[in-house]
Amino acid sequence: MPLIPVPGRDHTWAALTPATAYVFSVETDPATAVEPAIETDVEPDDGTGAEPRAWTGGETRVVQHYWGPRPPVAALGQLTDPLPGGIPTGFLDPADAAELLPVDGGRRWGVPSLQAVYPGGVRSVELHFEEAVHGENELDLVLRDHAYGLRVSLRFRVFDDCDVIERWVTLTNESAEPVRLRRADSGSWVIPEQAGFRYTGVAGGWGSETHLHHGELPPGETTFTSRTGTTSHKANPWIMIGDATETSGRVWSVALAWSGSWRLTTQRRPEGDVAVSAGFGHEGLSWPLAPGATLSTPPALGLHTDGGHGAASRAWHEHARRHVLPTPDEERPVLYNSWEATWFDVTEQGQLDLARRAAGLGVELFVVDDGWFGRRTDDTRGLGDWWPNPDRFPRGLGALFAGVRELGMLPGLWVEPEMVNPDSDLYREHPDWVLHYPGRRRDTMRNQLVLNFARDDVRAWALGRLDGLVGEHDLAYLKWDMNRSFSQAGWAEGGDLLWIEHTRGVYAIMDELRRRHPRLRIESCSGGGGRIDFGVLRRTDQVWTSDNTDARDRQPIQQGFSYLYPASAMSCWVTDSPNPITGRAVPLRYRFHVAMAGTLGIGGDLTRWSDEELEEARRLVADYKAVRPVIQHGVLHRLDGTPGSTASAVQYTLGDRVVVLAYNPYTLDPRQPRRLRLAGLDPDAVYRDAQGVDRHGATLMHHGLILPTWRYAGADYRSEMVVLRRT
Repeated sequence: MPLIPVPGRDHTWAALTPATAYVFSVETDPATAVEPAIETDVEPDDGTGAEPRAWTGGETRVVQHYWGPRPPVAALGQLTDPLPGGIPTGFLDPADAAELLPVDGGRRWGVPSLQAVYPGGVRSVELHFEEAVHGENELDLVLRDHAYGLRVSLRFRVFDDCDVIERWVTLTNESAEPVRLRRADSGSWVIPEQAGFRYTGVAGGWGSETHLHHGELPPGETTFTSRTGTTSHKANPWIMIGDATETSGRVWSVALAWSGSWRLTTQRRPEGDVAVSAGFGHEGLSWPLAPGATLSTPPALGLHTDGGHGAASRAWHEHARRHVLPTPDEERPVLYNSWEATWFDVTEQGQLDLARRAAGLGVELFVVDDGWFGRRTDDTRGLGDWWPNPDRFPRGLGALFAGVRELGMLPGLWVEPEMVNPDSDLYREHPDWVLHYPGRRRDTMRNQLVLNFARDDVRAWALGRLDGLVGEHDLAYLKWDMNRSFSQAGWAEGGDLLWIEHTRGVYAIMDELRRRHPRLRIESCSGGGGRIDFGVLRRTDQVWTSDNTDARDRQPIQQGFSYLYPASAMSCWVTDSPNPITGRAVPLRYRFHVAMAGTLGIGGDLTRWSDEELEEARRLVADYKAVRPVIQHGVLHRLDGTPGSTASAVQYTLGDRVVVLAYNPYTLDPRQPRRLRLAGLDPDAVYRDAQGVDRHGATLMHHGLILPTWRYAGADYRSEMVVLRRT
């Protein structure tokens, strides 16, 4: 059983994965016991005004003892010895840094994972252990604040086939009075002592998402966050900590599976303790918990690995395939998207012309983007009116999609159901459906307002519209976009709960659409990479990585993406040159090879491509299809180099097949790598390339290949694909 009591230790458990152990216990602090002893069956305030009685047995804390390589079961009890105490002081409680759910209360001054305000303004939370409830691969530790009726369940899930540990918290108000939650994280994770606490994460902005950042965690509190209502372009809810390189060193990772606003706070004390607390929400928000109400937090995932950042990434990819992605074994089709070819000038004949050209390249899925609906001729109008523009599609969408199917492709459609233009029939009919405060202005961005998906009527409308579109046209694919951060985020009926319930509303509609239409596949898009996380990936098959399709810019974006998320989830397009966003000219071959690193798509204006370009594109699409299973489902190794800046390469291995994509955007640094050394091969096996040349795995890994692409002298934007098969 993966969650077991530790032999010889009361109220102590170990979460055991195939390679790691996570040991924790319930500890009672005798210094917090109330004297003299009084009754222990304490009820909360019964409404008479009498002050709740204090609990006498002493406060309990759930404390982490160990997180690292898995020892023998008989040795687990040896991992619970307390750290030697420092000099006693009245300014620090050394125990709170080790708590799995440090609360705002008692003798704690660190980062709280739980803050609650009780009637009368009482902010001190005091929890007491009641029971441990075991399930299959799960454990629920139940604690209560008896004086005020708050039930807190610390929940754990462990998997037999990967090293990820999943934690979340369920809060229930069992009193007759409302409770207000100011912070409800999914838990705190203690990072074991080490020589240095280097962190790795991603940050950026629109068009520059998921750029890697490294550094030494400073003393104090460091917060990574989104206040936008979505995961955001600026940061992503995960962190890796450990003095590691790409190929060596131990790494501890924490990731939050949530697609709304979030906060991840690291705490490094001068005494040496480091902890990471992660959860939804951000400062300034608070959530009412009515009598009898329950709030569950999103999963926070922890992972320990050895073998550097590369091993950590591969472990996250495997977890995503086994336990996150809804269709992990499917091969993602090569798609064409019409956006950059037509912008808002979308007509039946124009789309069919593009579809014929796309089919000639070997495209398998044709996606009609923005501009097909309502009076949508630009971005100022029509959003929310989800029916075909009668002037542009006088026969509706049926004739277009029939033509797409006749060409041998599946039909797909772009939608943005969470947004509305003020100039739309929907807004004129339901102005109360958007996020707003009474008496305040309603600021637009991109001429849009945000529909409140926390409302039952808004969700019912959205589900009805989307279900109708998918059902009527038997759509294979929805590109679900979201191009606007929250502002004036008011809701008279629900207050700050909208920040949680909006995201859950999006989840619910995606889940229901997939239940009703099992063959439907969904792409998550948010103005590029604004909504990428393990929460939305439970409902979608892939995500739009960035609106910036410039091949050179995409390389560092895709590198950062790969630290947590697998290649099959990464949508990558080949678009026009010069690029419509950056103006940079890049050869077609290089653009394709960069886009082949994930799920390949094409988004250029094919009516302007020359016959030579169309023929080259057709060959490159065929090349991708030949190796698609390896790239989308294989084990990833990031090889040498700095993507987008120097010679670099990525490798995928699946069974006896190996695919390497090698790049050299330009040669400025003479110290760039010169030999391509592969990774993860069988050193004793022989691998044959496309020219029939055989090399031992040991040669490929330790001596390497000399590639034309990686030579110091040569043209800019050289790339190639190397395909090997074990003989």
